[in-house]
Amino acid sequence: MFDGARVLITGATGLIGCNLIPRLLAEGAAVRATLFRSPAIIPDTRVEYVPVDLTRAEDCARVVQGMDFVFMCAANTSGAAVMANTPLSHVTPNVLMNTLMLQAAWEAGVKRFCFISSSAAYPPSGDRPVREDEMFAGDPYDIYFPVGWMKRYVEVLCRTYAEKITPAMPCVVIRPSNIYGPYDKFNPKTSHVTAALVRRVAVEENPMAIWGTGNDVRDLIYIDDFIDGMLTVFREARGFEAINIASGQGVRVRDVLDMLIDIADQRNVTVTYDTTKPQMIPIRLIDASLAEQRYGFRATTPLREGLARTLDWFRAHGAGHPR
Repeated sequence: MFDGARVLITGATGLIGCNLIPRLLAEGAAVRATLFRSPAIIPDTRVEYVPVDLTRAEDCARVVQGMDFVFMCAANTSGAAVMANTPLSHVTPNVLMNTLMLQAAWEAGVKRFCFISSSAAYPPSGDRPVREDEMFAGDPYDIYFPVGWMKRYVEVLCRTYAEKITPAMPCVVIRPSNIYGPYDKFNPKTSHVTAALVRRVAVEENPMAIWGTGNDVRDLIYIDDFIDGMLTVFREARGFEAINIASGQGVRVRDVLDMLIDIADQRNVTVTYDTTKPQMIPIRLIDASLAEQRYGFRATTPLREGLARTLDWFRAHGAGHPR
């Protein structure tokens, strides 16, 4: 599908963009990738890097010209503290970027568009993995309310372009669980929990104070598995598709930390849990069965192996990694 295709990847310095670029190059794609405030992280002369501001309609229209496929990986994201203190920071710029990029892609005659949604948009499901058909069954968790409804709005736009207007532009919506791996955000001010723990173990922080109880449960998927799942669905989906890409297994934050400490062979680390700091929801699991039933995709990287790869990568590259 990608051999000789012209593919736009927005968000070239993000976790997904950085890992998607070499994958599509290996499949023969002609890759154009967008930059915003950071320089390119994947140095390859085959990639056409374009500095843009995707909140500007003219930049969106310029960068999408001549493209066959678009992977909308650009997003304003950050960790729990930012989401709790400034929730609209995840809303306004993302609404602008996604709305303008969809319109520009449609006007340019793009053949297929991929949008990265979020499991944060789902309503509460207790300790049960949430299914794709439950997205609009209730409001998102209160702490995710702004960003959750932003993601839902863009999903509705994707369905509109794929099913409600002529000519139709097929759109694939991917709802990931918690992705981790090389090229993640490791900056303590903006990182998600797994990347934050990897960094703290890598630099041998001791003592280590963790926000919350450590009993929060998440589904973690290694970036290579996520890219596999996303591309599998993108190749085969027709019209509009919204689907979960996840490992299908939950793990506690404290168990992730214990595993990282064991992988690093660190002893006598003092770990404390600070319940006065911002916490997210206690359990967030998403059902991964539809991707397997419909597309034959299943994540294959064991958590310990994925964490070990990420820890090794950070030790080798983390000091020079701009994120």
